[in-house]
Amino acid sequence: MKSNELDWANLSFGYVPTDVNVRCTFRDGQWGPIEETASEHINLHMAATALHYGQEIFEGLKAFRGKDGKIRIFRLEENAKRIIESAKGLMMEPVPAEIFCEMVKRVVKANERFIPPYGSGASLYIRPLEIGISARVGVKPSSEYTFIVFVSPVGPYFKEGFKPTNICVMREFDRVAPKGTGRWKVGGNYAASIAAGEKAHSLGYSAVLYLDPREKKYLDECGPANFFAIKDGKYITPASDSILPSITNKSFMQLARDMGLEVEERHIPIEELDYVSEAAACGTAAVASPVAEVDDLDTGKKYIIAKDGKPGPVTTELYNRLRAIQLGETEDIHGWNTIL
Repeated sequence: MKSNELDWANLSFGYVPTDVNVRCTFRDGQWGPIEETASEHINLHMAATALHYGQEIFEGLKAFRGKDGKIRIFRLEENAKRIIESAKGLMMEPVPAEIFCEMVKRVVKANERFIPPYGSGASLYIRPLEIGISARVGVKPSSEYTFIVFVSPVGPYFKEGFKPTNICVMREFDRVAPKGTGRWKVGGNYAASIAAGEKAHSLGYSAVLYLDPREKKYLDECGPANFFAIKDGKYITPASDSILPSITNKSFMQLARDMGLEVEERHIPIEELDYVSEAAACGTAAVASPVAEVDDLDTGKKYIIAKDGKPGPVTTELYNRLRAIQLGETEDIHGWNTIL
C-alpha cells in the first residue's frame, strides 16, 4: 500500500497494511533483541497457550501529526504500565516499560509515511499485543512469549463521528465476571461482548451499556469503552474492579478538574441516568462518543440524554481540549505527549 493512495479524510477504523512491524520474544528467562519485519503473519505452534488458554493481552494508543508537523504519541507510558498489569493478571511475562516504549517509538518512526496529515481527522493507531507461544496441553502458563507492535492509519471508530448516538441496556449478557478479567485488556473480554454488540447493532444501536455483572444495578462499560456522564456540574464515571481503567477516561478526569469540575468515580445506578445532562463513551479508538439516549430493552424505559440531539457543552469542551493536546494545538501542561 502506498501512503499517497490513501484518502486520509475518509479512512475507516480498520486495518491498512504498513511497511513494518516490530517483535520481541521472551525465551530462556529473558527478552531477546527487537526485530523489524515486513511479514504480517505469525508462525505459531498449534498448541500455543494463546490459542487454547487465552494468554493474550493487547493495548491501543495513537500517534498524531501535529499542527507543527511533529509526531506525537499520546500517553505512551500509561499504556506501558497497563499492559504490565494485564500480564500479571494472566500470569504472563510482563514486557518491561523501556522495551515497550522503545518498540512503539521504533514502529511509528519506521511507518512515518502512514501517519495521517494534520487536519485530516485521522491518526496512526498503534496495536501492541503479547501472546503465549509455548506448546501446552495442560492448563498452565507459557514459558515463552512474543510481543508485537503494529500500526495502521485509521479514521473515527464510530462512523457518525462526534455526534450523539443511541445505546441500549440488555441484561441477558455479561461482559465479564465480577472477579474476572475486566480490569485487564484481554482478548476474552472482547470475545464475550461480540454477541451483545452484534445484537445491539442489528437493532440500530451503536453500543451496549452493560450493567454490573453481580447485581445488574450499576453502570459498567459501554461496549469497548468507558462511560462517563455530567450531572449537576460534576463528571461522574463508574468505579468497579470489573472495568478496564481507560487512559482516555483518566485524561478526561484530569481535564475536567482543570475546567473546575468535581470528579466522582463511584457506583452509578441505572436510574441516575434520568438526572444526567450529558453522557458519552470514551476510549482510545473513539476518543469520546456522545450519547443521545439510552434505551433499556428489558423495561422499555428510555433515558433521553441529548434532548436537542447535539453533543453537550462539557463533553464537547473535553473532547476539543484532548484533541488539541494530541495535535499540538495547545500547551501540553501535563506532559502527556511523547514527541519523536
